[in-house]
Amino acid sequence: MNDTYRTTEAGRLSGPPARPFAPGPRDTLVTGWGFCLPGAGEEPVRTGKQVWETASTGTSHVERDGFHHGVVRGAREAFTELLPEMPTRYLRSYADVHLYGLVSLAEACADAGLDHRAGDLRHAAVLTARAGVDSNYDSYRAWHDADPATIGPADAKSLFVRLVVAGTSSDVGPVQAALLASTGASFTVSCGCASSSVLLGLARMMIADGSADLVVVTGVDRFDTERVLHGHRLREVVEREGVTVRHNSDPPADPRHDRPMRPYDAAGDCMNYGDGSVTLVLESREHAAARGARAHGALLGQATTRGGLGSAVAIDTEGIGLAEAARRSLGDHTSLDQVPYVNGGGEGDPLFTRIEANAVRRLWGDRSHEVLLSSQEACFGHSGAPLGNLGAALTLMMMRESQVCPTANCRTPSPVCTFDPVPGTLARPLSFSRALSFNYQVGGVNSALLLGGADVC
Repeated sequence: MNDTYRTTEAGRLSGPPARPFAPGPRDTLVTGWGFCLPGAGEEPVRTGKQVWETASTGTSHVERDGFHHGVVRGAREAFTELLPEMPTRYLRSYADVHLYGLVSLAEACADAGLDHRAGDLRHAAVLTARAGVDSNYDSYRAWHDADPATIGPADAKSLFVRLVVAGTSSDVGPVQAALLASTGASFTVSCGCASSSVLLGLARMMIADGSADLVVVTGVDRFDTERVLHGHRLREVVEREGVTVRHNSDPPADPRHDRPMRPYDAAGDCMNYGDGSVTLVLESREHAAARGARAHGALLGQATTRGGLGSAVAIDTEGIGLAEAARRSLGDHTSLDQVPYVNGGGEGDPLFTRIEANAVRRLWGDRSHEVLLSSQEACFGHSGAPLGNLGAALTLMMMRESQVCPTANCRTPSPVCTFDPVPGTLARPLSFSRALSFNYQVGGVNSALLLGGADVC
């Protein structure tokens, strides 16, 4: 087998043919995806086609009216359209995160050709990733602030139900499992921006060891705009008192939101939050084949590490832990020479550019400049828990299309970059069948996914 790189018409290096990968019945295939992300108008981005149209052109749906935040609009209308049988009284108890999660779940099931009404997912494991706490805070606050002397019985009961449903970080899981009438495993992972990436690794283990044939993984978060603005005001107080808030600090300073995020850009100095949900349907090869399902691609490996830091809020700026996670995810069947693309976790703060630049240099050494690494976080905003799922889905779309999406809002690459961040608004031609996807969080948790295209399957 020839392990030299192939050159595309655009002159970019593409990956060599993959080493033989022996398929097995317990391989993990991605057979469905669904979304509920910020859109350009009054409707959310819900389908893979809409996600691709946004990401492949570097389009940003983050608000630009002085406060930059990815807002999901129309989730309740989408919920009613997709799940008309759901009692309207549920809307009194469901927070926005539940609606986002149900919309992406319904879209993913439809994309996978699975009918939850017919019981197709009755034995599915239902795993959810959460990072934010806004819906939990809101449910407790409403319950706590209610006046027993004036509230009516129906409203008091509604507040109690809402507290039970939305009072913990596992809030989305029971709602989704109830819709599917699932008898499978159901649990939640909350480790910041790496949450859904870590869950994908756990789902792969469950499929590999035979404890599940079908796993639904949803990452969902919502960031209250008024609280984000409050943080921005606190930052202004610090600056007004003459205390310098350093960019590129460790941990990063409280982000500003008065300008657009620019991952890997020389002018990048902030991040923008974004709300939303992404759901992936994972199946064993055997289960998918038995029902004639088509695969978007395969999850070939995942690893989670921590940088060994002595601080609970620090980040491994040298990229040591992230590089180690990448190496572990490759297993014994994939070499770095077969991986020409990485979907990055860059969100705009120069600190995160430095982390990934150091990790890429540690992995590819003198060839790091040949690696394409791009981020689409500026398309929808930094959404927290959904990011691992979104990165996996986008990477598989890129393999299918033989194109790498640009880094949204990146115009002039930072001199810190040891890789090609694909600046601009045009997708870059690249034929590849293996790729990595990075996620990490403050505190030192790193996750790396190894993904394979449909041809690997």
